[in-house]
Amino acid sequence: MTTTSAPPYEESGEESGADPSAFERSLGPFLLNYKFGLDEILTKINILREELVFRGTGNPIEHVSSRLKSVESLLAKAERIGCPLDLDAIGEQITDIAGVRIVCSFIADAYQVLDMLTTQPDVTVRTIKDYVAHPKPNGYRSLHAIVEIPVFLSDTARTVPIELQIRTAAMDFWASVEHKIYYKYAKDVPADLVDELSAAARVAHELDTRMAELHRIVHG
Repeated sequence: MTTTSAPPYEESGEESGADPSAFERSLGPFLLNYKFGLDEILTKINILREELVFRGTGNPIEHVSSRLKSVESLLAKAERIGCPLDLDAIGEQITDIAGVRIVCSFIADAYQVLDMLTTQPDVTVRTIKDYVAHPKPNGYRSLHAIVEIPVFLSDTARTVPIELQIRTAAMDFWASVEHKIYYKYAKDVPADLVDELSAAARVAHELDTRMAELHRIVHG
């Protein structure tokens, strides 16, 4: 994922089987709306950061990154999941076209940030998955949400889905290493490394828990 701002969502669909180059050209304006959606959610996050710093209540956000799928990546995912090459189908079936990752200091901060963003009146929540309380079998922990953000254009308004990932620095470090290992082994990771990753995930969670307790002792 790249840093803070973001680069592109939707116009009328092309029929499946149409000239691929024509369809790919239609993805430009389609993705542009997703870029605008990223701009909107990043603005919300920056406002929260600045407000909390100004109020002196402490900033729960360590850093933010965002990414927008490229045309090539989007087409590859559509083919991989069997999604028709149609803009309406892609918009419905692929929910991670635009994504924002927020890294926090503590587990409680991650929940606080999720609550602050998802309770805003113009944000509609599609799904929330709590992989912190209920980690994946490999040890992965993070808060995931798909939210819809309104984008107001010159002649119309669009609703754009954005994927949110909110996690602690320890969770983010583990996920980054896990991704590199799975990429290196083309997802066919040796069993001993899988065991080591699971053990490391437990250590990362223990670190989060101990740091939260230290924070509680110091700040109450």
